[in-house]
Amino acid sequence: MTTLVTFSPTGGAEHIGECIARGISEAGFDHIDLTPVAAADSTPRIVSGDVAVIAVPVYYGRVPDTAARRLRRLRGCSTPAVLVVVYGNRAYEDALAELRDIAVEIGFEPVAAAAFVAEHSFSTAAAPLASGRPDVIDLERAVNFGKMVREKLDRVEESETPITLEIPGNRPYRDKPDRAPATPRTDPEVCDLCGQCADSCPTAAISVADEVMTDPEACILCCACAKVCPVDAKVITREASIKFCERLKASGRKEPVLFI
Repeated sequence: MTTLVTFSPTGGAEHIGECIARGISEAGFDHIDLTPVAAADSTPRIVSGDVAVIAVPVYYGRVPDTAARRLRRLRGCSTPAVLVVVYGNRAYEDALAELRDIAVEIGFEPVAAAAFVAEHSFSTAAAPLASGRPDVIDLERAVNFGKMVREKLDRVEESETPITLEIPGNRPYRDKPDRAPATPRTDPEVCDLCGQCADSCPTAAISVADEVMTDPEACILCCACAKVCPVDAKVITREASIKFCERLKASGRKEPVLFI
């Protein structure tokens, strides 16, 4: 059985991971979703089976701290693992190498890896970045990558050849930048207090009563709240974020990178 493990506040990593898992196993897969708040305190779980697909987003060229903590609540049984990072068309830098090290630490054996592109969490209609990604081409490549993984696992099982996998990245990893506490802003003139923003927040940073309150210390700027808001009341107004998206638009389309 294939097991899909995801941390995916805005859905990009989950979407890619699902396609890879379908490519590996037409019979379906189990899904461990580490995104909800409840995953932070869930009972540690053993992941066995034929293969695991572990998919997370890239924040500042690294695995998000929240994802890393929740991944460490899992335990593999020398389980073969496909490692996937999803980034917003800037760069994945040391995220894939860091994910590999976490996976090995918790008992998985990496057999393949990939970096895919999804819409950047800071992307807006005014300043789009990788808008519409993953698209049909990305998803088809994800399924085909899963099929390649299945073929590799079958070959290894037949030959009993040890698996070697080279993944790029620096050690020590790049430093994470100091970030002043910040959150997407809520427009009280538009907000209808539906609570979908609070439900989508992976760190319980948002509370809704007579108004929407967001704890800037708990917010990880995943922007899930802005993506899910049905009336566009959650907006990204940080000038630096908007300029960041505008600057990276000129970098052109980046394609998936596969290691197998």
